[in-house]
Amino acid sequence: MTTAPPLDRASAHRANPELLTLIGRTPLARIRTELPHPHPGFWAKLECLGGGGMKARSAVAMLRGARERGELRPGATVVESTSGTLGIGLALAGQALGHPVVLVVDRELEPSMRQLLSAYGARLEPVERPAAEGGWQAARIARLREVLARTPDAYWPDQYNNPDNAAGYLSMAAELREQLDHLDVLVCSVGTGGHSAGLIGPLRRRWPRLKVIGVDSVGSAIFGQPARPRLMRGLGSSIHPRNVAHHAFDEVHWVGPAEAVDACRRLARTSFVSGGWSTGAVALVSAWAARVETGAVVATVFPDGPHRYLGTVYDDDYCHAHGLDRAELAVRPVEIAHPYATEVTGWTRCRTVVDPLTSPRPHPRTSAPHPLTSPRPPVPSPSAVSMPSPASVPAPARGGLA
Repeated sequence: MTTAPPLDRASAHRANPELLTLIGRTPLARIRTELPHPHPGFWAKLECLGGGGMKARSAVAMLRGARERGELRPGATVVESTSGTLGIGLALAGQALGHPVVLVVDRELEPSMRQLLSAYGARLEPVERPAAEGGWQAARIARLREVLARTPDAYWPDQYNNPDNAAGYLSMAAELREQLDHLDVLVCSVGTGGHSAGLIGPLRRRWPRLKVIGVDSVGSAIFGQPARPRLMRGLGSSIHPRNVAHHAFDEVHWVGPAEAVDACRRLARTSFVSGGWSTGAVALVSAWAARVETGAVVATVFPDGPHRYLGTVYDDDYCHAHGLDRAELAVRPVEIAHPYATEVTGWTRCRTVVDPLTSPRPHPRTSAPHPLTSPRPPVPSPSAVSMPSPASVPAPARGGLA
């Protein structure tokens, strides 16, 4: 058998800008799956059908912004912390722009995702233990700083606090404006805060009365709940990313892992499109919004597809081991008056949205916000980036899946 010659380092890191054409321009699907009740339907933007998934948009924007400011030299190494999803996007961006990529990951990252990231050419730096304060995210950041210190000219995008993260989603906002002739309610999953911050401004300029619902994970600290260990990956945070535009949300919902799993599996069985934890959570809340907001046009984003989650969300043994198949599922959200009123354990709604960094929790039982990062040099605001204003067309979406 003939063995192919190994790929030399120079060719592995040669820029391949044609890959950028694979990103974005994703279709909308009309979702009518009962979640768990019947509802009129909502629109879901299928980012799994774009190269690198949703976060390829932000990955390219962050690297391009750094190159334009001289912070990222040609061919220099990019180092970032990820729970997986941004890693795929950075792997694509690194190949397209000619940068080797080092990803700091943790023990909880699925083996299949580790294999995929390695196959895409990323070097992995694994962390084996969570930090006492800040959990896996804080532990990954500590390792990331070590990698930066020993890697000449390395660049850290800092997805949690980099405004270029949000700017990467201006293209998605333009696509939604083109695909829909009207929008009443936007449902956004919130992790780093990038895609919600990038969408809300442009879409509200088009539809000023747009209502925005943030969807977080039980055990996440983003909207003022205490940070707890979480099963759900890619949704929520143990720290307080500065990209989150708390003031722009009309309300927030927290969703538990059992509820997200149930929604994902229902979607897969009846709509053929599904995804992971974030997809299940936003689908559940979007179906609720379509039901209670009479006549409203509701849209959300499914960040990725189901393949990464075959060993978790779609694995019966995994779900049984974590009690997800025995959990009592909420059929509607419990409503609380304030995020600090009680610690939520399942699907919960709150119409008071607070930024924990500016409105600290008054109760001493919770620790102060975890200081994740040092100050960054100023970067352009997403609002300063020009965005096209495509003509609106009637829904359903062009290329959408009815």
